[in-house]
Amino acid sequence: MTIISEFKSYSAICRLTVAVMLIGMVSVSSAQTPDPWRNANERVFRLNDYFDSLIVKPVATTYTIFMPRFARQGIGNFFSNINDINVFVNDLLQFKFGDALRDSGRFALNSTVGVAGIFDVASGVGLRKNEEDFGQTFAKWGFGTGPYVMLPVFGASNVRDSFGLVLDTLFNPIQYHDEASLRLSLFLLEETDSRSGLLALDELISGDRYLFVREAYIQRREYLVKDGMVEDEFGAF
Repeated sequence: MTIISEFKSYSAICRLTVAVMLIGMVSVSSAQTPDPWRNANERVFRLNDYFDSLIVKPVATTYTIFMPRFARQGIGNFFSNINDINVFVNDLLQFKFGDALRDSGRFALNSTVGVAGIFDVASGVGLRKNEEDFGQTFAKWGFGTGPYVMLPVFGASNVRDSFGLVLDTLFNPIQYHDEASLRLSLFLLEETDSRSGLLALDELISGDRYLFVREAYIQRREYLVKDGMVEDEFGAF
């Protein structure tokens, strides 16, 4: 089970760079961000980064070369469909009943007509993918983020999202499959596929890598918690 967790490490880190695409900017100069555990966080960051360069990135690169694009798309859709279960639960906990209805319909349609989610039929009929998790739910309930923390396995986080991650994991049905070898294979496949989809974003990280990832994570989480309603710092220009 150790290899599963370590694969999640870089996946969590690399997802942070998506903030560049969604928010439009990442300010690595934001040195005033509260980071009381920075020394320890940077050591963990270097460990995660080393593991990625040694194992995860080469595996993901090989996967991208030999796995046809249509197959990678189907695999990504399959795991996205499983995640919709967690999204639905958090819709309900945040009292987003309209979203809960749409997300449950999305899951039902993709699980049946979409052949276990391999084909994203729901998006084609207007049922777009939402992103909700327990970290966001805790934020809606009024819990503060707490200090920023770089987890030794799962990557960038904060105290609130770390507790949320535990519950997100509990709501992943894959871990309840009786056959351990199948669970292992599915987790490895999920993380390899996720990392392969972000290979092109590696070059976006510039300057101090630790600061870049930290600020990307913070802005990404703010974007999700506020459902995209974040203040545009460049709105006056």
